[in-house]
Amino acid sequence: MTNYIVALVLGGFFGFSLNKAGLTKYNKIVNVFRFTDMAVLQFMMTALVVAMSGLFALRGLGLITFPAIPATYIVGNVIGGLIFGVGMALTGF
Repeated sequence: MTNYIVALVLGGFFGFSLNKAGLTKYNKIVNVFRFTDMAVLQFMMTALVVAMSGLFALRGLGLITFPAIPATYIVGNVIGGLIFGVGMALTGF
């Protein structure tokens, strides 16, 4: 139960950070798809690098272990990606 609470708090903080940075505004999202404003992508890539660095540092200290990664379902990933992409494009349109 504690893991869910921590994940919820961290997710809320991340969403709050996105909102305070102005990255949830319509114009910002549309300009990402037009390749004229990369602020959202820069923010997300920075978040990924920080999270990755933190996880590998915690693993190096022996505080966490990574679970085994199951096999990838290519068809499911492609269909899910298409649904997500079409939904984002239609929302921006």
